Amino acid sequence: MLMRVIKKKRKKKPVILLTLLFAAVLAVSATLIRFPMFKIDASAAVLMDVKTGKVYYEHNASAALPPASMSKMMTELLVLKNVNEGHNSWDEPVTASSYAAHVTGAKIGLRPGETLPLRTMFEAMVIHSANDAAIALAEHIGGNEKAFVEQMNAMADHIGLSTHSVFANATGLSSADLQAFKSASSDGETEMTAKDLAKMARYLIRTYPEILKTTEKTDLYIPEKQLTLHTTNSMLPGEAFSYSGNDGFKTGYTQRAGYCFTGTTERDGKRFIAVVMGASNTGKRFEDAAKMFNYGFDNNGGTGMGRWLNRAALIIR
Repeated sequence: MLMRVIKKKRKKKPVILLTLLFAAVLAVSATLIRFPMFKIDASAAVLMDVKTGKVYYEHNASAALPPASMSKMMTELLVLKNVNEGHNSWDEPVTASSYAAHVTGAKIGLRPGETLPLRTMFEAMVIHSANDAAIALAEHIGGNEKAFVEQMNAMADHIGLSTHSVFANATGLSSADLQAFKSASSDGETEMTAKDLAKMARYLIRTYPEILKTTEKTDLYIPEKQLTLHTTNSMLPGEAFSYSGNDGFKTGYTQRAGYCFTGTTERDGKRFIAVVMGASNTGKRFEDAAKMFNYGFDNNGGTGMGRWLNRAALIIR
């Protein structure tokens, strides 16, 4: 009888060991999630799961900061919404105003009165961050930029962005860059939080997944101008900071904002969005995004805690 009792106790030992190991791994995982083993030097950053909306990492993510051209994601969203609802079509002509043609920053190089298809304007804005295309689209859809900005802020409220995020124009340029243009929406500054940028990108990808067919392109050829525009996203395949699985999303830079990037990457059916605001140079924004993507993929599903537990179970057996 005594031997039977001893044998029963020995059978329980592996279960006890596995339970203790499980608790230890849980504790370590919780610590790593709260205090990741990497540093982001940018002003703000966030890593978000596209499917669930879960935030895996955040740094100053609720602070209102200038997003530069990353705010064009809202311009993209309104264009897609209007096309999908039948208010506009991809092949309709869009004409550049004097304001659009003379705005500063990245652009196609439109002349006042020059016309291109809506799709071309859209892709130039998405791929090359063309400010002239963004303004032409805003004026085409809203009638003028100020009216379009009202739509941007209404949509921000509709999709649940915080009150810390406010759109002042269609491009993300600083107010000082727009003061010379009478038709520009030049009152105030666009400010957004890193978390809201991730939410907006998530909404775009989930509502209009076809956007990824544009964001994944490295070049756009415009036959009307015999011009090729190159992507600003250096994490795409073949680019300087290429990252496996990256297929978009949006860069930004102004003197006020610093170097910014919202990126998305998918591996084995798992998609993350990383946002970096206020990096010190163009490379750092992509390096910081890569750190967050690595962290997300290494600490999620079977690659993180699940892998450790599976190995532990095999060892105890």
